[in-house]
Amino acid sequence: MKFNIITIFPDILNSYLNESILKRAQEKKLIKIKTHNLRDWTSDKHKTVDDTPYGGGAGMVMKVDTIYKALCSLKHKNLPTGQAGKKTKKQKVILLSAKGKTWNQEMAKKYSKINEIIFVCGRYEGVDERVKNFIDEEISIGDYVLTGGELGAAVIIDSIARLLPGVLGNKESAIDESHSQPGILEYPQYTRPEIFEAGGKKYSVPKILLSGDHKKIAEWRKQKMKNK
Repeated sequence: MKFNIITIFPDILNSYLNESILKRAQEKKLIKIKTHNLRDWTSDKHKTVDDTPYGGGAGMVMKVDTIYKALCSLKHKNLPTGQAGKKTKKQKVILLSAKGKTWNQEMAKKYSKINEIIFVCGRYEGVDERVKNFIDEEISIGDYVLTGGELGAAVIIDSIARLLPGVLGNKESAIDESHSQPGILEYPQYTRPEIFEAGGKKYSVPKILLSGDHKKIAEWRKQKMKNK
């Protein structure tokens, strides 16, 4: 699966996207993540990507023409073809926006079935409203405002990538975790030491988990899974 990120800060996510599980997934060619500098599609010597808003107001607004050029360059590019040259894979464009639909696990599952996602990362006061004519979905990662859309893109990439075959070290890892079923939160997890002491108190692992009785452990875990 391929992720393209359109941003004015192409290096801002390197430390996160190139570590741990996402790094290994890229090395195994299970996913490909590429950032694109929006300024590469500007036509003036100052590489301008924003301008003052019509009607007045605070801040700057990202220009529709530059974003449109970037999308035209990336949309349906380098996708596999089927018989008679027809495109066989799906490609979606996501605009990260505080006004968008809130991202959740069900959406992550849906998007994990497609081939490529292009992210448009807004900055400043946002993007020209006309950009919405050239995207597939406007998405938010929560009811709050961030400085830009890059963190949202990283969150979405992470949530999708871990659902892809081979990305997680153990394919069972994603089965019983929180939100694997709508509204369900994962059961409590414990590891060594069996007894942990702090502040004069002892904190023990539930005895059922030490019993070796897998049937009873499964029943306990089922009981401990919470409805959101």
